[in-house]
Amino acid sequence: MAKTLNSVSYTILLIVLVMASTGIIKSEAQGIECFNKGATRCPLAANRVFFQECGPVPFTTGDCPCCQCCLQTYGSPDVCWAVVEGSDNHCHCYKHV
Repeated sequence: MAKTLNSVSYTILLIVLVMASTGIIKSEAQGIECFNKGATRCPLAANRVFFQECGPVPFTTGDCPCCQCCLQTYGSPDVCWAVVEGSDNHCHCYKHV
């Protein structure tokens, strides 16, 4: 009984380590810390299109400040998603399709 329990524990530990190292358990929305809760949500790429850029280039303060920049600059109804993207770190604002 103890050997079986021990081998099951090691197997589960191995599965969790493999999942963590391959990124299987990462969320699709990882990196997107902030979105407009008042507007129509568009967490799926199919539900949003690029709208405008916001702030300085490179935008070095992260995704949540990028979202706040988009909301303050373009307003709540238009912006539904924001993220810092690209090799030059632009803050991109998205609107619902």
